[in-house]
Amino acid sequence: MILLGGRTGRDGCGGATGSSKSHTLQSLETCGAEVQKGNAPEERKLQRLFRNAEACRLIKRCNDFGAGGVSVAIGELADGLDIDLNAVPKKYDGLDGTELAISESQERMAVVVEAKDVDRFLELAASENLEATVVATVKEDARLTMTWNGVQIVDVSREFLNSNGAEKHVDITPEAPKLQKKEIPSDFAQGYHALVADLNVCSKRGLSERFDSTIGAGTVLMPFGGKHQQTPIQAMVHKISVEKKHTDACSLMAWGYNPYIAEQSPYHSAYLAVVESVAKLIATGASFEDVYLTFQEYFEKPLKDGKRWGKPLAALLGAFRAQLDLGIASIGGKDSMSGSFEKIDVPPTLVSFAVTTGKTDEIVTNDAKAAGHKLISLAPAYGEDGLPRAESLLATFEKVTALMRAGKVYAAYTPTFGGIAEAVYKMCIGNGLGFAYDPSMTQEDIFGYSYGSFLLEVDADTAGQTVGFFTEETRITLGDASVCIRELNALYEGKLEGVYSCNIEQTQKEIPTFAYAARSNLSAAIKTARPRVLIPAFPGTNCEFDTAKALADAGADPEIFLVRNLSKAAISASVEEFAKKVSDAQMIFIPGGFSGGDEPDGSGKFITAFFRNAAVKEAVTELLDQRGGLMAGICNGFQALIKLGLVPYGRIMDTDESCPTLTFNTIARHQSRLVRTRICSVKSPWLAERQVGDIVTVPISHGEGRFLASDELIAQLAANGQIATQYVDADGKPTADIHFNPNNSACAIEGITSPDGRVFGKMGHSERIGKGLYQNVPGDFDIGMFRSAVQYFKD
Repeated sequence: MILLGGRTGRDGCGGATGSSKSHTLQSLETCGAEVQKGNAPEERKLQRLFRNAEACRLIKRCNDFGAGGVSVAIGELADGLDIDLNAVPKKYDGLDGTELAISESQERMAVVVEAKDVDRFLELAASENLEATVVATVKEDARLTMTWNGVQIVDVSREFLNSNGAEKHVDITPEAPKLQKKEIPSDFAQGYHALVADLNVCSKRGLSERFDSTIGAGTVLMPFGGKHQQTPIQAMVHKISVEKKHTDACSLMAWGYNPYIAEQSPYHSAYLAVVESVAKLIATGASFEDVYLTFQEYFEKPLKDGKRWGKPLAALLGAFRAQLDLGIASIGGKDSMSGSFEKIDVPPTLVSFAVTTGKTDEIVTNDAKAAGHKLISLAPAYGEDGLPRAESLLATFEKVTALMRAGKVYAAYTPTFGGIAEAVYKMCIGNGLGFAYDPSMTQEDIFGYSYGSFLLEVDADTAGQTVGFFTEETRITLGDASVCIRELNALYEGKLEGVYSCNIEQTQKEIPTFAYAARSNLSAAIKTARPRVLIPAFPGTNCEFDTAKALADAGADPEIFLVRNLSKAAISASVEEFAKKVSDAQMIFIPGGFSGGDEPDGSGKFITAFFRNAAVKEAVTELLDQRGGLMAGICNGFQALIKLGLVPYGRIMDTDESCPTLTFNTIARHQSRLVRTRICSVKSPWLAERQVGDIVTVPISHGEGRFLASDELIAQLAANGQIATQYVDADGKPTADIHFNPNNSACAIEGITSPDGRVFGKMGHSERIGKGLYQNVPGDFDIGMFRSAVQYFKD
């Protein structure tokens, strides 16, 4: 048995599987701190290994590491196992046998291979720069043993492990389900003020933007939509991952849960959680076909109290009834019965997640599109128990989908915690619209629950119960009652601003709009119809596949080169091989990622050390100066280019404090969103398709993207046409505003070039492009840099 990936410490994560005989268990360990920002380094290595067809054929069984560490991840793989705890790689010394056996450890896998295949599997792991260690053997005797320092510290039979210990019994006495009527505010404006500031409704944008939402170049819906990127989506939609080809197939996932209903009736809460999660899929454009569920459950410690045990029982019965009524099944889940601390208990929690698949051209966004459009409601009939009637609910699903397929729906939203009131507000804010409720609407209609119903933005002639009309004036009105949306926005985004900031003040002196229209007459020394591009993948790189795909689509011949650093010999071999490959390439492209932990003087440090090696430096210099080749770097790659001196100076050199740099975003956190950039210069061959003044929307995902340089140097760069792109606002003007300039870069600079334009570095992920992406945010997303680079070698 082999362990793949990081190292065991007093922290971690887990998984599960079965048994096999006469095999060796090996563990591949991984240890990464950047998982919150996208694909952590060791996770990425595991992905590469599992793309290898030969490696996959050798694996008989595998399991990911989780809460139980070695004891669970390895212990579940076979009935009989001998585990050598001393062989388990450690983050640090000092761990005893018990800690090695049960400590969590993220980004690791345990795999079972036949004894005859161990050496070959270790070779394959090494080729992917992944640490692999034999840590256990599978045996016929159905016992689990663990040895540490020559002493057998665990010896237990599989029969005992499978028994789950001694049986326990308790009489469960659940309370009869009952759902109280929701309290409706008496004042329209005050009701809205309280609603948008509720923790269940308020903006979570400051938290969401800390996670990379566009990694993989398959994001169909951004987390926040509309031209202002403020309307939160109700379902995740992402293209099915395809490495080299393209697809319009996508996966959808949504969730449902209301803690206040759960406190009153776990039965009703679980049923409505299922309804909510499925309705969100339908509102996003999915058909009610091949929908599956998974449940996340969290309850107070039941102890020996029959009433406390009754809460999870009632929730499961409610969820079970929902599955029967809708004809769909829960295919997985996770539960915990430890939600108590002293006298504090969590509310009964059963969160329903619904998943399905669809096509990108069927997706419907939820940001209202235009003033004058009507909002109609389609709702199922409800039973005396307060739950939607199944037949009516299914018929409503079908009707909504039919209207969408007929092209009659501009936007859709299914009301949840905050009812129609929340839905209308959130539909408006993405594109800065207002709303006028129809006089027939009551405050109970607006603020009450209406799970399973749908709000559809349509033309005025589309039939349905009229809720109201979208307006130009940014107010929400009901008769004479009115509330200003700007006031609501301050409450909505201000609630968590002190915890997850997203609206900090960023100021600079007046920012100039740079413009350099002259194009270069550069030419490649050797012409080719399909230029070869070398893409080095360093530890922490996570954009190499997206970059290779974008280049291949543009007509280039990309090659991902994995830089191996597990030993001095591996590093030396990588240097020698890379330098040789550069001589056969026309371009080098350094993709994004989190090399060195994405921190000042850390990010890109290994990359720059690699390129400063004499052999590599000589090969790169010859590529640029003698053969007229091109080079580019995005995000982490841009950081490396700046530290090497390749931008803005055009050569690998020793840099000092007088040179430009990239440092922490002013907001002091990772930023992931779409931003608008303006083309300032077309001097570079990389920007041959563009005109000065063009606006290109691009995904950003970085924590250290703030460009800093002296005023004198910036003036020199501008005069020479080396400032390629600037962050701009909705009017196309360079700005320091945090909503448009995510890092407070000096003079809003997003990208720069070398003096001749052959080397181009930028923060925005221009490789994350494709048909059907980012459907809820308007913009021109393809800067054309990859096609321009290929054409450079043809002309």
